[in-house]
Amino acid sequence: MDNIDFVTKIHAPEIEPRFRHPKIFEIFDSLKPGEYMELSNDHDPKPLHYQLMIERGEAAFTWEYTEQGPAIWRVTIGKK
Repeated sequence: MDNIDFVTKIHAPEIEPRFRHPKIFEIFDSLKPGEYMELSNDHDPKPLHYQLMIERGEAAFTWEYTEQGPAIWRVTIGKK
């Protein structure tokens, strides 16, 4: 997934914890099919991945780690 034009880049620790997942879902839902967002975090965002699978379905998105810690985790999330 080289040379992706991200619609937005989100650094999760900058969002208050109680608003974090809702904000990420809001941004994901605003993507058009074929668009991507980049999520960075200070830990593995695996729980968000599971929540996306449950709430939007595996067929709705792509999820690719581009950096896997230990200090920063980056994920490219695409809308199918």
